[in-house]
Amino acid sequence: MSIIVKNVSKQFGTQWALKNVSFEVKQGEIVGFLGPNGAGKSTMMKIITCYQPPTAGDVSVCGLDIWNDSLNLRKKIGYLSEQNPLYVDMYVTEFLDFIAGIHKIPNKKQRVSAIIEEIGLVPEMHKKIGLLSKGYKQRVGIAQALIADPEVLILDEPTSGLDPNQLVEIRDLIRRCGKTKTVLLSTHIMQEVEAMCDRAIIINKGEIVADATLNELRADAERRGMKDHSIEELFHALTLR
Repeated sequence: MSIIVKNVSKQFGTQWALKNVSFEVKQGEIVGFLGPNGAGKSTMMKIITCYQPPTAGDVSVCGLDIWNDSLNLRKKIGYLSEQNPLYVDMYVTEFLDFIAGIHKIPNKKQRVSAIIEEIGLVPEMHKKIGLLSKGYKQRVGIAQALIADPEVLILDEPTSGLDPNQLVEIRDLIRRCGKTKTVLLSTHIMQEVEAMCDRAIIINKGEIVADATLNELRADAERRGMKDHSIEELFHALTLR
């Protein structure tokens, strides 16, 4: 397994953001992590990427434990956070060169050129990041997550705020990444999951309420008598409570 989450809970003051969450993601899977706003998706991703510790529980990535191997574990992960923090006064090439330097990537100039080509940033590579469209900013964020060639890709709301054309481009990009990497992406948009994912984990109020392939989720919707056997209807039924 690339990602193993066991009995993870996270408390902020008197509020529990996560309650005894467990799941696994296999190597080469693209898994959608779904839930309404405030369900605990971003908190779980921050724990997996070692940005914050859990209150209880264990997480391992590629066999490395968050408690004992956090520095080596981070080297296995490429992470795009929900806010996509970028240095907007830097040029695209300059920024990616900076990130490559942080990772101590050998032949970083060649690697930056390769990732710019792979992610489709060539038309905008000489622009300042602050002048880019939302779609191209997302591409830069994904490029920085991929530049060190990680085994696992964690994407928090990667298609948020994109127009329909940008959505198609970013979906295609993530599907390509999923051919060689394990991808866990969060969203609350059903169409994104159906367009990109092999499987979905649904979380509500900090607890896992479903973990199944898309076909299994559709079958569950059918058993419940839902119109068109819709995953979206199933999502509403599981999270509106």
